[in-house]
Amino acid sequence: MRTSLFTAGAVAIAAALTLAGPAQAAEPNAQLSVLHGVPELTVDVWVNGERTLDDFAPGTLAGPLALPAGDYELAITAADAADASAPVIGPVKVTLAASGNYTAVANLDAAGKPTANFFTNDVAQIGPGKGKLTVRHTAAAPAVDVLAGGSPVISGLANAKEKTLTLDPATVSAAVAAAGTTAPVIGPADVAVAEGTHTIVYAWGSLADKNLKLAVQNIEGLHSAPAGVPGGRSGAAAGSETAGDPAAMVGLGAAGLLLLAGGIVLTRRQLAPRRIR
Repeated sequence: MRTSLFTAGAVAIAAALTLAGPAQAAEPNAQLSVLHGVPELTVDVWVNGERTLDDFAPGTLAGPLALPAGDYELAITAADAADASAPVIGPVKVTLAASGNYTAVANLDAAGKPTANFFTNDVAQIGPGKGKLTVRHTAAAPAVDVLAGGSPVISGLANAKEKTLTLDPATVSAAVAAAGTTAPVIGPADVAVAEGTHTIVYAWGSLADKNLKLAVQNIEGLHSAPAGVPGGRSGAAAGSETAGDPAAMVGLGAAGLLLLAGGIVLTRRQLAPRRIR
């Protein structure tokens, strides 16, 4: 699935809030980021039947976009499709909770088929002098081990799963290898883990096609000191390996996200976030 929304101007956000209605306007917005991790597939993204992202390229991270809490129907089509009636992924429905932080990823499943995963990001405060590192497996590849300094720190991570570590601030030389091995199939690459920041690394692409890459996303401002202000981009459920539901080589460019002012229509069902096939 791909939940592709875009960075919005004040007018677009105001329009979305107006559509939400008076009761909704009082609720804190959700934050949604979207990562395109399907190689060689440029797409359009549709939200509630409206084209909201045009020519969304692989390796692009969009957002975060502040959206009113509610249910959204998302669809991904071939680029320049006339409408959302023939999606290559979706349509799917996702629920954004007030103050929730999410990342939707269009990616390949373990067998190489386009799919989508929807991750709920952990934006809880982080203890003093610590940072968090989450690794998400969203690549067409079997289970992998994540190596730091050549040694495994995460073992047997399967497609659509994630694992979070709490670490001292440092630059980690990270690599991804097939489970039980130490020969990297991605990396090594330096990943900075900063105090009060949740750093999320995605493995995306295809092992068979030899185009595996890493993408990095940061949620900043999670210091536990009084001055810390939770918020930022998107992160992962801490300390656990969960089903979810990868963008530029380490250090993603957040490319232009354009939210159409009239393109968000809210529905009020309560559908729990889930993996989308």
